[in-house]
Amino acid sequence: MANLLAVDDEPAVLALLQNILQKDGHVVTVVSTSSQVLTMQLGAFDLILLDVMMPKMDGFTLCREIRGKVDCPILFLTAKSMENDVMVGLGEGGDDYIIKPFGAGELRARINAHLRRENRERRNVFCIGDVHFNLSGKEITVQDVMVPFTKSEYAICEFLALNRGQVFSKERIYESVFGFNGDSDSATIVEHIKNIRAKLGKAEVSPVETVWGIGYRWK
Repeated sequence: MANLLAVDDEPAVLALLQNILQKDGHVVTVVSTSSQVLTMQLGAFDLILLDVMMPKMDGFTLCREIRGKVDCPILFLTAKSMENDVMVGLGEGGDDYIIKPFGAGELRARINAHLRRENRERRNVFCIGDVHFNLSGKEITVQDVMVPFTKSEYAICEFLALNRGQVFSKERIYESVFGFNGDSDSATIVEHIKNIRAKLGKAEVSPVETVWGIGYRWK
């Protein structure tokens, strides 16, 4: 069971989300405006669902506003026509997105996959060059300076680093990190890799290598 927050300006969508997710035993809090979210104690939630198209403050802006206050996965709900725009949202700290209209099975699988990843027990620390991984704290430091990765960015780095030298396709990375073996969207991984490289680049390291036509690997 997990505490979930769903934010959408359509009452019918909120009712649907609540009905589907409560069947898995989750406690689902529903909110219809972004302004309400900004007044809430968000640390109690294990995962947040944000609709992208909301009046006054859209889901991307809301994600940016709350990302520094929460450590849980943030998933966007978006129309197919906005799929490319969600890449911007991933850069704001989102972890994944689900396209409307969505099936109940896909919704449950994606959310439960993210929750499982959050609950994995990790107690080890390992280093590759100047990059240090704290697996229990899910943190990466470079020369003792912490790199501010999102949950998904960290998980991708960890997966690639633990399998150093092996090349993985975008689809394989998605499935291994998020645990959802379905119609994964490779664009999600492309954007996360872009963000990872930018953040590591500021720390003057570049361990993630593209193998053209195949995928990515940690050098």
